[in-house]
Amino acid sequence: MNGSLLYKICLIFLLLMAASQSFANNIIEGNLGSKIQGEVILKFNYPWSMSFIDNDHLLVATKPGKLWLVDSFGSKTEVKNIMNVQYGGQGGMGDVVPHPNYKKNKYIYLSYITSDDGGTTRYAVVDRAKLSDLSSPKLENRQRIWEQFPAVKGKGHFSHKIAFGPKGSEHENKIFITSGDRQMQTPAQKWDTNFGKIIRLTDDGSVPNDNPFKSKGDLAKTFWTTGHRNALGIAFDQENNLWANEMGPKHGDELNLIVPGSNYGWPLVSEGNHYNGAIIPSHDTRPEFTQPVQYWVPTLAPSGLTFYHGNEFKEWQGQALLGGLKGKSLVRLKFKNKKVIEEERFSWRVRVRDVEVQKSGPIWVIEDGSNARLIKFSSSN
Repeated sequence: MNGSLLYKICLIFLLLMAASQSFANNIIEGNLGSKIQGEVILKFNYPWSMSFIDNDHLLVATKPGKLWLVDSFGSKTEVKNIMNVQYGGQGGMGDVVPHPNYKKNKYIYLSYITSDDGGTTRYAVVDRAKLSDLSSPKLENRQRIWEQFPAVKGKGHFSHKIAFGPKGSEHENKIFITSGDRQMQTPAQKWDTNFGKIIRLTDDGSVPNDNPFKSKGDLAKTFWTTGHRNALGIAFDQENNLWANEMGPKHGDELNLIVPGSNYGWPLVSEGNHYNGAIIPSHDTRPEFTQPVQYWVPTLAPSGLTFYHGNEFKEWQGQALLGGLKGKSLVRLKFKNKKVIEEERFSWRVRVRDVEVQKSGPIWVIEDGSNARLIKFSSSN
């Protein structure tokens, strides 16, 4: 290798290192002019979700099957006694969410992929467990809350995102779980499988008496809504409205206001088309199906969803924040009368997997991939 080539390689390496290390001082400007300042905290191997259990501690779940406790100083500790997961494709360790009364009951809820036949068929589950000692974290008293049914071949469209109903609302102590169509499409419209549904249960896994489909069978008693494809974000806003975003087929990703008993139409309608070019009728052609509040063509590939609360970005109170995988951005949505009136994207050309808001106000984002960064965003003012 000649000296000139070696010099160029070293220079490129140093520039890449400097770019990574100086991200803490980077100010990212959205397409509408808002500015946020990022600080890289840690890196993870294929993270899939994260949740704050208090203002100073964050849980990060990685798809290969690890759970990490991150403190406000940027150190991470591996949580022990984790369940075995079926890792591969879109599956592995999934969501992690604390119970709203975590401070008292110490419960956290985790979704993941498992198998009863060595991986030939797979299904998503949700367990709850106690995480009490943060100095030496481990899961204890694990209990099964929910299972995707049936187990089928394939490694995609599990969804398995989790949201809890807000305290003081009609959904207090209720858990909502997104269940994807497992890339089979038609089960989203059937009553004998929970594929393509949003599930509503009590926090111990029992079925609430006021679920909308009690007359459709024992399995359907757990359904809150039907006709979903692959919902990778679910969250309540400050007015106790439930929202979910989901991947469309070829384009046509959706943001939906989740209303009990509603059918969102997949695979009979969509704002996108099949990957083979086959046309799917739009929602306008079938008024019996609930239309999305927002859809994206070309695709955004929306991932984690939350609503802003805090003092760091006061002008964003109540606005939605979501990650874009294909869109490679953090997305902010402003609403009026439950309609999106403003969309701003903050892009640094990396797939964004999940987004959370710290109680004190900063926005935390985790990227997608094998060397994904956990980034804390603060106001640049």
